[in-house]
Order: sequence, then structure tokens, then C-alpha cells
Amino acid sequence: MAAKSIKVLYLSYDGLTDPLGQSQILPYLIGLSARGYDISIISFEKRGRYGDLGGHIRKLTAANKISWFPLGYTKNPPVLSTLYDIARLRRKARRLHESVDFSIVHCRSYIAAIIGLQLKKKFGIKFIFDMRGFWADERVEGGLWNLANPLYHWCFSYFKKKEILFLNESEAVVSLTNRAKEIIEQWKTHAPVVVIPCCVDTVLFDPGRIPPRVQNDLRLQLGIQQDDMVLLYLGSWGTWYMTSEMLDFFSKIKKQIPGAKFLIVSPDEVNIKDHIHAGSIMVKAVQRSEVPLYISLASAAVLFIRPTFSKAASSATKMGELLAMNVPVITNAGWGDVEQIVKATGSYFEEPFLLHLPTL
Repeated sequence: MAAKSIKVLYLSYDGLTDPLGQSQILPYLIGLSARGYDISIISFEKRGRYGDLGGHIRKLTAANKISWFPLGYTKNPPVLSTLYDIARLRRKARRLHESVDFSIVHCRSYIAAIIGLQLKKKFGIKFIFDMRGFWADERVEGGLWNLANPLYHWCFSYFKKKEILFLNESEAVVSLTNRAKEIIEQWKTHAPVVVIPCCVDTVLFDPGRIPPRVQNDLRLQLGIQQDDMVLLYLGSWGTWYMTSEMLDFFSKIKKQIPGAKFLIVSPDEVNIKDHIHAGSIMVKAVQRSEVPLYISLASAAVLFIRPTFSKAASSATKMGELLAMNVPVITNAGWGDVEQIVKATGSYFEEPFLLHLPTL
């Protein structure tokens, strides 16, 4: 079947206006659209981000011949809000299919897969389970679902059963890591598993595109001298990321390099006011287009991820972005395919920046 004749419905509970949507959804779909696939997207958008970036994403999808149908994300109350969003997604997806007649439904993670499997059962659409990771286990290990709570215990059991069903019913499964693929294949499910790690926009994350004048202006604005040692952390703060250990790591650097600074670039609230070296820590929330500029100030970056079962499926987008910018990454073993990446790059665990790694 020619690509141009294949109509694809892409379902995502993540928003295209989220940083993740811009880095890990749109680049793939823009590339597939350029190859002739007819793509429609239903995504859930947070109000503030949609207000800031909705117009930009609308122009971007239209320019790339992608049809976008954003729905508003409902946050509260827990669980009930998700059930409400699932009902809205079901209704929207069925109406779209009635008018477009899709050949494939591509479901990003577990919430979307609930509707994708229903579409397969009712209309015979081919179903792709883009599982991303072991989502239910992530919710528990990240402290988002406390299994002592009967409601969250039910949610966990429900999605673990659905996980096996999705793996058996899908035409293909997308995993982020080889390690996760090995785990899935031990379960002897039916669908073939394809590993597609998180991608990096090497045009955006290109150190050669950073104007020295702009870089120097940012240094001046942040109070960073040309020869300062700058440790960087990029991305979400908390849950699976070992924030206390990374702050402790910075403290060890300060003992050896008193003038060192810690630059945290994150969209989340980061409370460092009580940290002993708070005066040397900067926290910034920036637009995606500005991230390469901030990365360019770094001497090295730190990335500690909890080595839990669910993190076997973790492919850290930030790692690829940092490496693309030629910034050494200090990390820990026990998550994703990191050991393979370490062997392949030779840029990890090297002096003068590796002063300590947590024992995990």
C-alpha cells in the first residue's frame, strides 16, 4: 500500500504544546507526513501551554499537512478526570473515523491504547501500541500511585491486565529501549516489538548554530564568567529523577571547585532556597527554542535516574540533546540502555567532572 493512501489516526494523552510533544511527537509525524502518510492527531492540551503555543503548533501542523484536533486536558479530580478524558477521546476518535476512514490507529502510551483497541475491535483498524515504557509501574515507582490506596491499587491492576492485552492485540509494539524489549519478549506476547529510542533534533541542538555574542550576553545576564565550571541539569525535576543526589553531587563539586555553578533548566518548580549552595544555583524555565543556548553554557551535565524496573524502558531525550551539543553527561547505571550508550560514546564518567556517583 502506497504511503499516500494510508490514513493514520495518532492518539496521544500528551499535548503537542508540551515540551515532550514538540521533541518526541511532532518530529516523527512531520517526517512521516513528508513521506506521504495522511496523519490526523488527537492530543490533550494544558490550558496555559495551549494559550502560549497553540497558534505556533497549529501553523506547524498545517504547513506539514497534518490535521490536528486538540482537546483540553482535565487534571482534577484524580482518576475521574482521566475517565472523563477517555470518554471524550473515544467520542472524538469515532466521529473522525466515520468521516475519514482510517487504516491505522497509532496510540501513544496506555490511555490512548484503550481507545485504539476499541477502534480495532469495532472497525477493524490496525492498532499500533506505542507503549513508550511500563507506564503503570512508572506511576507506582514515581510515587504517583500509592498502592495502599484501594483506588490506585485498582488502577494498577487494571492497566497491568490491559498491558498484556495491548501487547497481544497490536500489529506492532514500539519500545524505547532494547532492555525493555528483552523483558517484553520474555512474556511471550504475540506482537513484534520494534525499538525506536527518543529522537534528537540535530538541527536545533547544534553547537555551531549558537552565536558567540548571544552566548556571552546570556552569561552576563546569569552572572557566569567565561572560565566558570557550570554543571547543568535539564528537564523535569522530581519523580524518577534523583534530585537530592544531584544536589549532593553539586556540593561535592563545590568542595573541589569553589566557583562552580549549577544551572537547572526545568519547567517545574524547583525549591533550592534552603540548600547550602543556593547562591550558586540558578533555576530557569525557558522555551524549547532557547534550550540549546542554555546547554551551550555547560561544562558538564548531570542526570541521575532511579534504577527501578520501569526505568528499564527509559530513553532520556535530554541525554541525546546534551550529547548533540557536545556536553559530557554524568549519569548512573541501571536504567534504559545507558550502559550500551556509555560504551559507545566514551564521554561519560571522565575527569575532571566525575567526582562521585551514587551507589545504586
